Amino acid sequence: MAPARRDCSSWEMVIPTGCLLLSVLLFHPAMAKVCNDRTKHGQDNSWFTRDGENLPIMVLMPMNESALMSSISQGIEPAVQLAIQHIRESRKYSFSLITKIYDTECDNAKGLRAFFDAICYGPKHLMIFGGVCPSVTSIIAESLEGWNLVQLSFAATTPVLADKKKYPNFFRTVPSDNAVNPAVVKFLNYYNWSRVGTLTQDVQRFSEVRNDLTNELEKADIQIADTESFSNDPCVNVKKLKDNDVRIIIGQFDENLASKVFCCAYNLNMFGSKYQWIIPGWYQGNWWEQANTTNCTTKKLLTAMEGYISVDFEPLSARQIKGISGRTPKEYEREYSRELQQKGVEASKFHGFAYDGIWVIAKTLTRVMELLRLKQRQNTYQNFTVDDREVGKMVLDVMNETNFYGVTGQVMFRNGERMGTIKFNQFQEGQEVKVGEYNAIADVLDLINNSIRFQGVEPPKDRTFVRLQRRHINVPLYSILSTITILGMLMAGAFLFFNIKNRNHRLIKMSSPYMNNLIILGGMLSYASIFLFGLDGGFVSDKEFETLCTVRTWILIVGYTTAFGAMFAKTWRVHAIFKNVKMKKKIIKDQKLLIIVGGMLLIDLCILICWQIVDPLKRTVEEYSLEADPQGRDIAIRPFLEHCENTHMTIWLGIVYAYKGLLMLFGCFLAWETRNVSIPALNDSKYIGMSVYNVGIMCIIGAAVSFLTRDQPNVQFCIVALVIIFCSTITLCLVFVPKLITMRTNPDAATQNRRLKFTQNQKKEDSKTSTSVTSVNQANTSRLDGLQTDNHRLRMRITELDKELEEVTMQLQDTPEKTPYIKQNHYPDANNILSIRNFTDGKDGEKSILKNHLEQKPQAQWGSMDPSRINRGPLEDINSPEHIQRRLSLQLPILHHAYLPSIGGVDASCTSPTGSPGSSPRHRHMPPSYRVMVSGL
Repeated sequence: MAPARRDCSSWEMVIPTGCLLLSVLLFHPAMAKVCNDRTKHGQDNSWFTRDGENLPIMVLMPMNESALMSSISQGIEPAVQLAIQHIRESRKYSFSLITKIYDTECDNAKGLRAFFDAICYGPKHLMIFGGVCPSVTSIIAESLEGWNLVQLSFAATTPVLADKKKYPNFFRTVPSDNAVNPAVVKFLNYYNWSRVGTLTQDVQRFSEVRNDLTNELEKADIQIADTESFSNDPCVNVKKLKDNDVRIIIGQFDENLASKVFCCAYNLNMFGSKYQWIIPGWYQGNWWEQANTTNCTTKKLLTAMEGYISVDFEPLSARQIKGISGRTPKEYEREYSRELQQKGVEASKFHGFAYDGIWVIAKTLTRVMELLRLKQRQNTYQNFTVDDREVGKMVLDVMNETNFYGVTGQVMFRNGERMGTIKFNQFQEGQEVKVGEYNAIADVLDLINNSIRFQGVEPPKDRTFVRLQRRHINVPLYSILSTITILGMLMAGAFLFFNIKNRNHRLIKMSSPYMNNLIILGGMLSYASIFLFGLDGGFVSDKEFETLCTVRTWILIVGYTTAFGAMFAKTWRVHAIFKNVKMKKKIIKDQKLLIIVGGMLLIDLCILICWQIVDPLKRTVEEYSLEADPQGRDIAIRPFLEHCENTHMTIWLGIVYAYKGLLMLFGCFLAWETRNVSIPALNDSKYIGMSVYNVGIMCIIGAAVSFLTRDQPNVQFCIVALVIIFCSTITLCLVFVPKLITMRTNPDAATQNRRLKFTQNQKKEDSKTSTSVTSVNQANTSRLDGLQTDNHRLRMRITELDKELEEVTMQLQDTPEKTPYIKQNHYPDANNILSIRNFTDGKDGEKSILKNHLEQKPQAQWGSMDPSRINRGPLEDINSPEHIQRRLSLQLPILHHAYLPSIGGVDASCTSPTGSPGSSPRHRHMPPSYRVMVSGL
């Protein structure tokens, strides 16, 4: 009632009391009946009993040329008159339809007045035909139930009138604006478009269509990616559609704003092969020229509009089938065109619906008359009367049963809505071309073959299809690195063969062949991990990839510990023998070294098992930003990369790195402590230091570069593989290549170094000497502190004796007669000084290291001097052969004992420097427990 009051208040020609009366008449049927009775223009309800009766029909539409939508009505009147003529000519109807047109002027107030005049002062109308303007039609249609009248519209397409609770007596032969929504959904399904966006003008008419479309799309399981509405400037909303990657856009707006929409689409490049616009199809011809209020030229608009799909009802059926009038749609159209020419008016797109509407009224009234006559015959013994309410209900029921074929197709109602035909047009090269139609009754979409022309080679995609592309390791790179790895494993196998073949050789045996085998095994495990690091989801399944994550980690960690653990265990044995000088003799066998390596591996296993149970490695996928297709296809590439990760990856890696770092530091410590052990077969400290240095540097660099290149699998795999190959290869080469060279160039090097050497290296002039003690059997230990102290003391005493000998020599030049004194006094002192204590621990019948060498021949030499030479002159005696011989005989034994040990010439067990060659340490075999050498440098 509120709309009626607003319209009435704006009706300037009606006095206020008249407005109130009109409101009462509209919504109070009793008052309307009084109005009709007082005018006496009404008829009784016996109209159905007589043939040839003129039945009045109220026609409401704007006729004034100045009124809005009056052009529609002017083209309708010839179709209505043509329908009445054809009904009369058919001779199938026993009545004549008389139409009385009331001008609503498309104004609510004037339309209400026209309707009031028709009710109060006109004949008793059986039905209302018309209703063009939505606002006027909706006001009148809402009151029809009170008047027991049924209205049939031919042009009102507003979705509001589809509400049967509010407008129960309203029918229309033209499909509603909502009728296009099932057709649009069918069209979307045909091209498998399941993602769309809507752009709606903020007007009730379009909002209603949008709401109904939303329901239809949800039923069809089509995603609405974005819903935008605008009032004046649509560019912001169009931009949002583009940002949301909406490709299929369903628009609901009039032609005035359509030009703005397509101008924005042109500026945003939302046209062409990637986009599809679907808009209403009821725009006027060449609307883009008449309604262009944008800064875009017509050429730009046509470029953006090219290919859009318009959806609207079909004004005339495309099927040339003779309908209820006995004419095909084309035959009717020709007659209609002649009528237009005679009257000089323009055609209306609704003329076919008006024509079929008159036929609907004729068929409905005919059926109502038949029903009333049937009831009258059934009540022959009583005066049969029927009131307006009963007639109105009968008309309503018959209308719902309407079903015939007209010029607009099959005419049929469902809840008052016309189930018509929806046509699809496409804008091609500046004009709209029909490409298909949708039959709402049969729910069938029929597209004309090859009529739709998309601007691409295929229909647009409803979204940017994202193709996941795995960033995998290139097969050539994997092949190259695998080949290098195989070569490394063959090298390791060659080293293993060499080590096993020569395991009984002194050089290999002294270097612990079992530990060497473990070093090779660790290197081969490290090599093997490279093959697993190069495998990704392109070669294995997701589940197998997770297994690979665990296996390759275990292999690399165990291989590292096996190789370096064995190397460090060997070094520990050398350190334990030669640095712990207070330790008693003890044999460290390979079994103990294997236990040490096993302990290291046990720590690894504990860490790995806890890692696997608490927080196992799993396959994770990291996706990257979209990339354009390099081949130019309408797809986007989303690269993804597979990783082996877990929840607390940093913590577990920190534990592993810390343990391996401590292991390397321990190896560095052992290598430094044993750096002066001079037997190559035993001491690998120099090579261990080099290995640790190279491995440490390469691991640090490799870990950093691998972390920075985690999104580049080829670079990462290349770095990791090269680091593993380099570290494994350099370690194996440093351990075995020197042995190969020694075996090839000097195969007896091991047997030539059987005795233990104490090598002293003078570092600086003011530095103290240092000693090194080595052992061939790696088990003989001695009290090195005592030996070093005695050795140093004896060498100092020998130096003092040298000085005294020089003084004696000089005295011999001047006083040869004092020789017996020297012989008696100094020689016993030298004997006492040069005799040293036993260096062994006295358990095995040890011999003294040094005996007095002067007990044998010096006494005889000094005591047998020729007396004849005493009387010679001083100058003559000094340079005489006898003096020289005497000096040499005194000095050589002392020098022999003092300096020859520094070059390996005398053994601690020697008793005479002039002994036979067979007794020399170079020629005489000695038990291992006595192979001790004192170094005097």
